[in-house]
Amino acid sequence: MIKDCRPVIRVIFFELFLVFRALISPKVTNFVKQTGTRPFHPSESKKMNILSNEELKNVEQKTLEEKGLKTIDLVERVGQVVAREIRQMWDPGVDMVVFAGWGNNGADALATARQLAQAGYEPLVYLFNLRSSGLSPECRVMRDRLLETEGLSFLEINGREPFEWPILTTNTVLIDGLFGSGLNRALPRSLQVLIHHINDSGAQVVSIDVPSGMFAEWNSGSIQDVIHAKYTFAIGLPRMAFFLGDNAEAVGDWKVLDIGYSKEAISKAPFSFTMVDRELVAQCLKPRNKFSSKADYGSTIIFAGSQGMMGAAILSARGALRSGAGKVTIHGPAIGNTIVQTAVPSAMYQDDINGKHIVQMAYNSKYDSFAVGPGIGTATDTIDALEHFLIATQAAGRQVILDADALNCIARRPNLLNFITDVSIITPHAEEFDRIFSKSETDEERLKKAIRASEDHGLIIVLKGHHTAIVRPDGKVMFNSSGTPALATPGSGDVLTGIIAGLMATGMKAEYAAFVGPYIHGVAGELAEAHHGEYGVTAEDIAVCVGRAINEIING
Repeated sequence: MIKDCRPVIRVIFFELFLVFRALISPKVTNFVKQTGTRPFHPSESKKMNILSNEELKNVEQKTLEEKGLKTIDLVERVGQVVAREIRQMWDPGVDMVVFAGWGNNGADALATARQLAQAGYEPLVYLFNLRSSGLSPECRVMRDRLLETEGLSFLEINGREPFEWPILTTNTVLIDGLFGSGLNRALPRSLQVLIHHINDSGAQVVSIDVPSGMFAEWNSGSIQDVIHAKYTFAIGLPRMAFFLGDNAEAVGDWKVLDIGYSKEAISKAPFSFTMVDRELVAQCLKPRNKFSSKADYGSTIIFAGSQGMMGAAILSARGALRSGAGKVTIHGPAIGNTIVQTAVPSAMYQDDINGKHIVQMAYNSKYDSFAVGPGIGTATDTIDALEHFLIATQAAGRQVILDADALNCIARRPNLLNFITDVSIITPHAEEFDRIFSKSETDEERLKKAIRASEDHGLIIVLKGHHTAIVRPDGKVMFNSSGTPALATPGSGDVLTGIIAGLMATGMKAEYAAFVGPYIHGVAGELAEAHHGEYGVTAEDIAVCVGRAINEIING
């Protein structure tokens, strides 16, 4: 059985904001009506929230007030947790260089260097004191404490004397504390040259907070003047920029380090971005009632398949069955009946009047969820059938899931967007999204378009990728955290369509199934990879692992 996972929150500001938007946007009004007047807030777990710089500053201030600390105490905590991570990765004999800026990110780097020196490391520390107003108060304190520490070399660069480049090799561990997430302008040319020197060196870079030169949120898709880290240690919370493929080369492998931010302050912070993790998804799933029957888990119909593409119908059916739907019906061309019935005997098959592709999509209220698209092709009469179906479901107020060729049909006939019921789900990959909403040059540009399109059309857009973005009509974006490159295999998206359809069949609302489905799909891919390797996973393997994935999520 699926429970409603709406956690109770009290975020008055955001409620008022949502009501205001509802007054000016009928699509948002419908979303509020579908999901309730209180907007969905995933959890009070701090690791899921992705805050803006301003919001993070407020959390830091409230943490200081709540725990009776000073800013310098948080800097010391950063130094402790970053140094601990580095000690676990490299031995004291490693060649180590630390670059510290003049602000609080530099203070973090200096605190880290001192902790490492006290643990037996011998870092070479460069402090860039190039700001006209000098070092920040915290950076000044950390510099003074560092000067009292033995076992390291220290140089303060003031710009008045020539700077001799340190020798950096692929064996050098370079700790980057030049600029943190508070950066809000392009770096001066002199520091851009330094960053290019670091990147060209091949050194193993560890960035504190964010890679220097990167903005925490939007970066216009350019990382030319950004340090390319091998590892990034985010302080307290992840940054939104980490979830965009444009920035992956600069961010490297990232990890969030806990320095004790106030959980209450984080839970009360208004935010637009959040991360989907196991804890959140587990709230939406629970073991079945032992007295239940298949009738308790609903029915779904999936319009899928055409001549030569019946595998898509099979994979979506398996996804729906493995995700718990009580009954699964595939509507496809007559040619596919024997194929699907043989491959998926647990599913029912409904013949279209056409033998080779679908030309009829009849709405029937007996089904609890509806999915359209896997392998249906883009024949004109198929597009006509899709249009009639969308008009009928919109009139009935029923959400639908649209994927694959359903999206390609919409790209050929864009006015179909006007016939989709509010809070329906579309699941495009980048190319499918671009066909409908115009080509984007970067992931960042595409995500911004998705946010606008979601609000304009009242749709939940599951923008598939390494960190699939679930974009909602209320402006919130949820980034999926499960998955593996092994999911990049033909038919993987068809399985995801079936999973979402199966979850909605059991009674899960669209706004939940839209993020629960991708997370389950990602875990299933991880399980399949563990058995078949990153190269060897097929969509069939993913489908087989869906049930195991749900069990693992529920039971931890």
